[in-house]
Amino acid sequence: MFFGWWAMKDYFVFGDSRFDQVQWITAQPSDDKPCYRGDMAFDLKQRVLLRGMPRNIATILLGRPTWEDHGQIEYELGYCLWREHGLRLYFDDNDKLIRSRIVQH
Repeated sequence: MFFGWWAMKDYFVFGDSRFDQVQWITAQPSDDKPCYRGDMAFDLKQRVLLRGMPRNIATILLGRPTWEDHGQIEYELGYCLWREHGLRLYFDDNDKLIRSRIVQH
């Protein structure tokens, strides 16, 4: 049972809302909503962040990343399931999106 939940946790924990650009960019952590961007993360992964998307388009949609390195950028989602989570985007050498992943810190 645990492994079934673990396989579907991204949907259950991060799949409540459709992506809203204004809400995403203006979201701030609070005591009431520590997982302040988490509810849009699954929709972003499944519907918005498509393989091959240019890096500059991703940053126009999502704003300034919390962290970036060559080939990767990450956006803080907040404290979800008692741990800090982020949405990490991976790019190839041509700055095209390879994949996105919800990561735990």
